[in-house]
Amino acid sequence: MFNKIASTVGAAVIVGGAMLGLTSPAQAESAPGCSRVDQIGSTGYIKSGDTKIGSVKQFKGCNKNWAYVYVWEGFRSSHSNWDVCVSVATGRSAPFSLEGLQCHGKKAENWSEGTATLSVCTHAVGNIQWGTHEPNGKTDIRC
Repeated sequence: MFNKIASTVGAAVIVGGAMLGLTSPAQAESAPGCSRVDQIGSTGYIKSGDTKIGSVKQFKGCNKNWAYVYVWEGFRSSHSNWDVCVSVATGRSAPFSLEGLQCHGKKAENWSEGTATLSVCTHAVGNIQWGTHEPNGKTDIRC
């Protein structure tokens, strides 16, 4: 399910799609099992064509890295089914190793497992899958 993101995360993925209503992404408060996390790096976006449908963020907290994806309301309100995957990717260049991978169906928010990767280069990667569409997004690499 998430194999394509490991090989294409460095490249832009363009997927044709209908224009979807845009809303601002929600702010994450805490990772599962960690009461305080701080965002590191940029926010990445998952797009269908030119339309943003989700956001990807990387956090640190509780001596771990965390990846997070939020599926925007405009997408959720116009789709009845989707899967959302998120992972911390390690390495400076592709192919990246995916750590803490989590995939779930029809969730607005998805967190990776916490990963013991604070001492290596990481970035968050995520994708939203529906039908034959699998657009992905990523944050910048943090070392």
